[in-house]
Amino acid sequence: MFVLAIDTSGKHGSVALCHGDAASLNVLGLSAIEGGTYSARLMPCIADLLQQAGLSKTQLDGIVVVDGPGSFTGLRVGLSTVKGLCEVLQKPLAVVSMLEALALTYGRDGEAVISVLDAGRGEVYVGEYEVRGGRAELREQSIVKLDEFVKQLPQLKNRVLSPFSKISAQGKAKVTQTEPLQADAIGRIGLKKLLAGNTVDPATLDANYIRRSDAELFSLPKR
Repeated sequence: MFVLAIDTSGKHGSVALCHGDAASLNVLGLSAIEGGTYSARLMPCIADLLQQAGLSKTQLDGIVVVDGPGSFTGLRVGLSTVKGLCEVLQKPLAVVSMLEALALTYGRDGEAVISVLDAGRGEVYVGEYEVRGGRAELREQSIVKLDEFVKQLPQLKNRVLSPFSKISAQGKAKVTQTEPLQADAIGRIGLKKLLAGNTVDPATLDANYIRRSDAELFSLPKR
């Protein structure tokens, strides 16, 4: 199964072209994309990966995209791109939360973990998951002030997974500092979802921002 995986959720994004089945996954190509260039670079990057692998868009068997949380603009570019590709190519689509991906990549089977990502503005995205049987079941997700989360660390019972150095520096005994995930890790998770038929309708797909965008906040009527 040939799978295209896309992550435009953060300051640094990536695209991966993968081939695999239920037992294994081979990364055919991985390209990094800097945030702020997604609208200009995403489609050319996809075209380059396909060309290097000697494949056409029609040979893709499925597409995977990170649906959040993260940058409003970045997520919009990524989701709009996959919506268009899926509509034209009639390919199945799977979505992966970056918080979910942290739990699945670094959590242990049977373990409850807390995934944390930098949300900017002195805040963090937090997702509580139970990892079991190759799946991460979401218990709760939120956005909280960084200082408040750090104060809560001594009371937390579950292991914290985060690539955010400000978290690990404050709670070394509680926090496992991870490497930032790229699109190849997203492709590995997405492939399993595609094979299991865990797909979404591109027409109704929306981003998981956890918080509202500035544009939405500024458009709210004043009271």
